[in-house]
Amino acid sequence: MDDGFLMEVCVDSVESAVNAERGVPGPPSLPLPPGCPGPARGRARRGGAEPPVSAPGLLQVVKQCVRVPVFVMIRPRGGDFLYSDREVEVMKADIRLAKLHGADGLVFGALTEDGRIDTELCTALLAVCRPLPVTFHRAFDMVHDPLVALETLISLGFERVLTSGCDSSALEGLSLIKRLAEQVMSSARRVTSGLFPPGGGITERNLQRILEGSTASEFHCSARSARDSGMKFRNPNVAMGASFSAPEYSIKVADVAKVRTLNAIAKNIL
Repeated sequence: MDDGFLMEVCVDSVESAVNAERGVPGPPSLPLPPGCPGPARGRARRGGAEPPVSAPGLLQVVKQCVRVPVFVMIRPRGGDFLYSDREVEVMKADIRLAKLHGADGLVFGALTEDGRIDTELCTALLAVCRPLPVTFHRAFDMVHDPLVALETLISLGFERVLTSGCDSSALEGLSLIKRLAEQVMSSARRVTSGLFPPGGGITERNLQRILEGSTASEFHCSARSARDSGMKFRNPNVAMGASFSAPEYSIKVADVAKVRTLNAIAKNIL
């Protein structure tokens, strides 16, 4: 939190978490990895898919390296947000481990097959998360009726809701984000913190338009840049992921300069 606004940086490595804190104090959102491999892991990231490392180890080392709050994403796999009974058990186990290893908050989302908030599952997961604060992530962008979904999340007790306005990026979804934010502020049962941070495709080029158009006092970004791998021997015939993966020897990490630039833009507006 700085000068009345908060920048949340999505990270998937210790280096990114450290860079996020170096750029400006704020809470990085640390994706929690699943326990088994799949095409949505590694560089083939799909809507917050998870890094291929041990979750407790990553969280434990990040907590040793940074002083800002770390919120852990609970997501057992990439793809949709309709979860099986076994996946629910994985989520509950991941929440308990995250709490055990010092998470400051949790982030998750779950939907029914008809695109509504899965109230039964969310209620059960919230109970496991407490007393930590909980954010409903961009599963919100896949709901059938966002206005109804928001009221459901308020009634369930989520502190924050992350969204791109149900569009490809926060800039494209700006009109809905503003409408949702107005709904939050006018509700008698508003989200605890009263915050509805936009996220998705936020860059130095569009942040000002998004903040001014949404009236948000928080935003969510990755602020990443690609850097070349230190590997000298490289096998050009093998890729550790699907065909849409980033180049195997290119590593994306939070960029200190980008974090500082985004912070300066927000400070100038809010």
